[in-house]
Amino acid sequence: MTTLKRINQDDLRNHNLSVVLNQVLRSPQPLSRADLAKATGLTKATMSLLVSLLIEHGVLREGVPLVQAVYGRPSTPLIIAGGRVCGIGIQINTDGYGYTVLDLDGSTVAERWVDRNLHEADADEIFADLDAMLLDQEKTLREQGYILTGTGIALPGLVTEDAHLIVARNLGWENIDLMQYDVIKRLDVVAGNESNMAATAHLPGYATQVHDEGMVGPDGSFIYVSTDIGIGGAIVRDGKVVDGEHGFAGEVGHLPVQLDGPQCRCGRHGCLEAFAGRRSMVERAGLASGDAAASQQAIDMFTQAVFDGAEPMHNVYLKAFDAMVSAIVSTINLSDVDTVIIGGCWAQLPAEERERMQAEVQRQILARDKVEAHILLTRDMLRPALIGAAQIGLRKFVDNPLAYLTADSVA
Repeated sequence: MTTLKRINQDDLRNHNLSVVLNQVLRSPQPLSRADLAKATGLTKATMSLLVSLLIEHGVLREGVPLVQAVYGRPSTPLIIAGGRVCGIGIQINTDGYGYTVLDLDGSTVAERWVDRNLHEADADEIFADLDAMLLDQEKTLREQGYILTGTGIALPGLVTEDAHLIVARNLGWENIDLMQYDVIKRLDVVAGNESNMAATAHLPGYATQVHDEGMVGPDGSFIYVSTDIGIGGAIVRDGKVVDGEHGFAGEVGHLPVQLDGPQCRCGRHGCLEAFAGRRSMVERAGLASGDAAASQQAIDMFTQAVFDGAEPMHNVYLKAFDAMVSAIVSTINLSDVDTVIIGGCWAQLPAEERERMQAEVQRQILARDKVEAHILLTRDMLRPALIGAAQIGLRKFVDNPLAYLTADSVA
C-alpha cells in the first residue's frame, strides 16, 4: 500500500518560495508582487507574505517604484539583493584547477585559477591545495555575511552520483573515491562531468538572475559539445541535463567517425576526440607531441597555420572539421535535438566556418526536410563548467530555500 507523505505548512511554504525564486531568476525584467502572483497563480496575500520573508532575509530587495498609469498604485519591482546567498564552483581540468564563488544575482564574488598541466598530476596534491584555498575563502565569505548554499565540482571524466571518479583519461586518473578528500566532505560537494556542468551554465535563470534572453530559453533543449584536449558532450532536454541510466550520457567525443582511424586515449579507434581534440590536431599536424602538444601556444600556432592555408595543418583541420560534422549529425539523429552549442577551442571558429558547419550538418541529418539545425558558439564564458558547478551549488537554495533561511535565523 502506498504511503502518502503528509504535507505540512512549512512544506507548502517552501514549495511556494521555490516557485517564486524560479520566477524571479528566469525573468530578464524585474517583476512586482502583482506580476509574480499572476505568473505563479498564487494569491496576492500569499505572495506578499513570501516576498516579505525573502526581503527580511536579504534575498530580495525593492527597486524604485514604477508609475505605469495615471491611476493606481505604483508598481514596485523586486530584485535579487546580492551579497547574501552564494555557491561555490570547483573545476579540475587538463590545464589547471581552481574555484569561483557565484552570487545569486549572477555576479562573481571571488575566483582563483592555477594554470598548470595536470596530465598525470598527483590527485592528493591537487585536492589538498584546493582544500587550503577554499578554507581561506570560506572564512572570507562568513565575514562578508554570505550564506553558502552548496558546492559543485566539474571533472573531465566519468563521475558517479556518490562522488566516485571512474576515469579521467586526459588526467591519467582512475578509480578515485572523491569522498576521501576533506574539501569534498566538508562542503558536501556535488561531483559531475564537466560537460554536464558547462551545459547547465547555458540555462538562463537556472540558479542565478538572468540578465538577457540567452542562447536558449530556461526550458530549452540543446546538445552541448565541449572541445578541449578531450571532447565531451551533454544533452539537455526541456531545461534538464539528460544524465542517462548511470550518469554517463553525452560522451560525444567517443563517437566513432572513422572505424580504422587513429587510436583514441579510450583505447578505441576513430573517435571524434582522436581527430578534433586540441592535442590530437597538433600532434597529427606534426607541430608538437606529448605535453607540448597540449599547450595553448601549440594550438594557437596550429590555428594560425590553418587559416594561413599552410600544409599539413590545413588538411588536418579539414579532417577534424568533417569529424565534428559527422559526430554532430549522429547526435542530432539519435536525440532529435536540433540546437548545438559548441564551447572550447572549436568555439573560436570564424563566422564563415560556423556557417559552413551548420550547412553541412543540415545537409546530412536524416530529417533535413523537416528539421532546421542550429550551430551556436559560446565565447562569452571563459570556463562555463566552473560557472555551472557553482550554479549546481546555488540550485540547492532555489529548490529548498526554507532550509537555509531557517538555519540563518537560528544562527
